[in-house]
Amino acid sequence: MAAPAIPLGEEKAIFRVCPVTRLRVDLAAERMIIANATVAVIFLLVGGVMGLLLALTRWEAVHLLPATWYYRLVTGHGFNMLVAWIVFFEVAGLYFGSTVLLNARLASPWAARLAFALMLLGALLVNGIVLAGRADVMFTAYVPLKAHPLFYLGVILFALGALIAVALFFANLLIARLEGRYTGSVPLVVFGLATAAIIATYTLLSGAIAFIPAFFWSLGWLRTYDPGFYRNLFWGFGHPAQQINLAAMVAVWYALAAITVGATPINEKLCRLAFVLYILFINLGAAHHLLVDPGLSFAWKMFNTSYAMYLAVLGSLIHAFSIPAAVEVALRRQGYRRGLFEWLRRAPWQEPGFAALVVSMVLFGWLGGVSGVIIGTEQLNMQFHNTLAVPGHFHATVVGGTTLAFMGLTYYLIPLIFRRELRLKRLASYQPYVFGFGMLLLILGFLFSGTLGVPRRDWAVFKTPAAFSTLIPESAQLTLAMAGIGGVIAAIGGAMFILIVLSSVLTGTVQEARSLRLVAVSPADPPEAAETAHEEPRGTFVIVLAFLAFFILAYFRNWWLLGFRSWLVH
Repeated sequence: MAAPAIPLGEEKAIFRVCPVTRLRVDLAAERMIIANATVAVIFLLVGGVMGLLLALTRWEAVHLLPATWYYRLVTGHGFNMLVAWIVFFEVAGLYFGSTVLLNARLASPWAARLAFALMLLGALLVNGIVLAGRADVMFTAYVPLKAHPLFYLGVILFALGALIAVALFFANLLIARLEGRYTGSVPLVVFGLATAAIIATYTLLSGAIAFIPAFFWSLGWLRTYDPGFYRNLFWGFGHPAQQINLAAMVAVWYALAAITVGATPINEKLCRLAFVLYILFINLGAAHHLLVDPGLSFAWKMFNTSYAMYLAVLGSLIHAFSIPAAVEVALRRQGYRRGLFEWLRRAPWQEPGFAALVVSMVLFGWLGGVSGVIIGTEQLNMQFHNTLAVPGHFHATVVGGTTLAFMGLTYYLIPLIFRRELRLKRLASYQPYVFGFGMLLLILGFLFSGTLGVPRRDWAVFKTPAAFSTLIPESAQLTLAMAGIGGVIAAIGGAMFILIVLSSVLTGTVQEARSLRLVAVSPADPPEAAETAHEEPRGTFVIVLAFLAFFILAYFRNWWLLGFRSWLVH
């Protein structure tokens, strides 16, 4: 009798079977997931320390750093938090989604190692040259500010490594399909990761188009580099980098909902449509950085900041209803059916993944999403452009939203991938709330300060040595203090996370995952429509109405504020 055929390349992969999820884990993929996730947490630590020092400097009662080191760390903090920490973790997620969740193998371990080496080398080059004082150009590195050539080379190498990792993700999906690891569409979590990978492809290519000429310019091979041209190219990279995070974060939200309460979407096709809207329209949000730039027509600005961008907002609103509704239905199925909100009261609030999910969604949606639409509106942008409200917005999205969601998922990757017992579980149950509360204060402090006209990057507002006097009201002292206090509390929450991770990975008992409930992220566990048909997410509907009311009030408050300022001017 002939032996069964072995799919091409399958004989090279060595698998283990997770005793909880019954998923087959390619050990080569597991090693690369561990490597990328570990380095991601290291850069989170570095970027977090820089962020704490910056917060204590913007808090002018403390005013910790001198101007030189303030601007130096603005550059390093932006790269480490928005690029290094986030992208390394996302690469780990791409490998996890395209191999572990599909019972598939890593298409090319050597390509994964090459991608990791290039990303790590690039990140080290950027950090080294920034700390050496040769690249005080801030995250945007606007021309004609010129950094050392190694700064641009580091960014290019990092982007090249990330592109290889993204290409490997698609190769993994193709091989999984050819080897029959899944049929039909991929699971929703993997679909969301694929959305992030598609956005990452054109984002990284745009970054290469911006930074490669800048590299040549810094070497002296190009005599000039037009600042307007660079800004347009850069914001094809800088803002869409956040949209990669958005798609990956939403995918993690679906995973956390499944892990913690067994939630499955009520209408999965609608959720997939929302991800497609991201692919088609989300990058248009980058236009809000260019609304005061010359050379762009009024029609272009209006189209990109209104009609087209609203389709991306629609995608986010779909997810904003779908995920809480899935959680409500799952908890109602467990017997928590009384009234509108028994399911919410009886939810697993001490479960760190659930806490991270909820706090992440609140900070991202109620603060990041609403402020993003306001800042992205052309007329309203005029009162917030380059004020501290802009960092307030993206700290709500990237830090309060994405970073906290990734922290929550890490608590389950430790036993599943690292195969270590999660230590300090009680501390982990409080960590999302501490980190989230700190970020809430920092975000509100930034947003209120921006409303008062506090500039975005200035080292000092009230203690400036400039010859001219500022018109910032004294009340901004209070809002900047709020942001500084929030930064300290968020740093404590971040330190709790680092402590839990290091304690678990370095001293946790070696064991297979025993406490996970990955119930709906695998193709082996499809959504059961019959189970959800008789449960209605009535409580979620009320919450969404409250959110929309807040959205409308915040939006029109800023129109009133714009009109009031115009009246004062005249």
